[in-house]
This record gives sequence, structure tokens and C-alpha cells, in this order.
Amino acid sequence: MTALAQIGFGQVRHTRHRPRRNAFAYPTYFLMLPMRSLRQHGPGALARNRRAALAFHDRDHGDGRDDALAWLESVLAEHGILDADGEVWLHTYPRVLGYTFKPVSFWYCHRADGSLRAVLAEVNNTFGERHCYLLDAPHYGVPCEAAKVFHVSPFCPVQGRYRFVFMRTRQDGRERTVARIDYHDDDSAGSPVLLNTSVCGDLLPLDAATRRRALWSHPAMTLGVIARIHWQALRLWWRKAPFFRQPPAPGDFVTTVPAQQPDAEPRPT
Repeated sequence: MTALAQIGFGQVRHTRHRPRRNAFAYPTYFLMLPMRSLRQHGPGALARNRRAALAFHDRDHGDGRDDALAWLESVLAEHGILDADGEVWLHTYPRVLGYTFKPVSFWYCHRADGSLRAVLAEVNNTFGERHCYLLDAPHYGVPCEAAKVFHVSPFCPVQGRYRFVFMRTRQDGRERTVARIDYHDDDSAGSPVLLNTSVCGDLLPLDAATRRRALWSHPAMTLGVIARIHWQALRLWWRKAPFFRQPPAPGDFVTTVPAQQPDAEPRPT
């Protein structure tokens, strides 16, 4: 069965616990794209690499080439991941009215049998830099940790670790995805979390009706993303959160996170 492009409607949540608690949540939407199916069968309802009110452009990802999936496949091969031969789902923000900012996109790379083989978290900061964390052999519903090596916010140091959890569920005909990233600024065991972040949503087919729903409900969604980032930064500055200067970007574009022994049974996709 051919996978079709989807659009997710849900929420972004963010909670900072120190030095003063700062929490917010806002509605959002995002694309969930079956990149190999799109390569084989064409874009369908997706406006790809062309001007449209809501569109996807390959060059917004990876090294900026016109085929983002080819870039992703080259990264997997370079790092010895040769059995991610099933569908590759890309969770990302679209371009809206020609503009996009993608704080993080997730490439879910599956085996031919549908099991999850790898996840590539593609992170952008507001300084025009990009870095990727390649998670080897993760499991849905099971935490996976990675050392933080890339500067994202001037209010967080480049130290400590991320804790990723991914879920994709289907119940009563309703498909839903959750991506959660918790940030610990201290590597010691049992250290308290500094940030909890997540994006979640119900997945629907991308078609004319869901495009209209997205554009009418959030006509400047991607502009809103960058505006909220700067507004929250201003609030943290006003509350005298610690400030950290931007260090040089990592020497390697991709940080590989080795396979980790799960401490819980994987949940079904």
C-alpha cells in the first residue's frame, strides 16, 4: 500500500524549570512525509519545490541539495546504516507563504518490515547553523540519550545531554505522533531536567481541505514560530536567566548516537 503525505494538527509544549519556571504551549501543524513513496509515486497533494501558500522544499534540509532524501541516504550509508530500506517519514514544518524556520525536523528511517532502524534529528538554530543527531537503533516509546554538542539557545550551555522519546500510535482509526526532547544541563546521574519540550499531533491526509484548515487557522504559522522564539528569549533575559555566548559549531555535521540497550519493551508503531 502506497503511503501518502500527511499533515499533523497538535501542540508544541515547552517548560523551563530553572532559575525560574517558564512554560508555554501553543497550537501548531506540521508535515509528515513518506519520502520514499513520494520519490516513487510523485508528490500528490504536496506542493514540492514550487511556490505555493503551503509547500515543502528539499533544499531546506540537509546540505541544501535538491533531493533531501538522497542526502539522508548518503548520511545513513556513511555511518554504516545499510538496512534502513523501508519507508522514511519526515516530520517537519512546511514553508508557509514562502517562509520557513524549522527548529527541529525528524527523519524516521524504517526497515522493510516496518520496524524503526534510525532517527535523524535535524536541528537549526536562529544563527543560520544546522546540526544533526543520528540515533542508531532507537525504539518507539523508549528513551534514547545523546550528548548535546550544538548551540541552540543563548540561555542554555553546550553541555549535558538530550533525552529523546518518539511515539507513533494508531487507535480507533486515529493516527498520532509525539516527539519529546528533555534537556539535562548536567551529565551526572540523577541530575534534574532543565527543559521539557515536545511536539505532538493527530495525523490526517494532506489534501485541499486540510491545507485550507491549516492556512485559515494559522495563516502565518512559520513566522509565528520565529516570533515566539524571540519573545520567549526576551522573557528569559528579563528574568535574568544565565546567558551563554555562542561557541564554534561542531566540526562534524552529524553526531552519531550509538545503539542503546532499551530499559523498557518497545511499543508498537
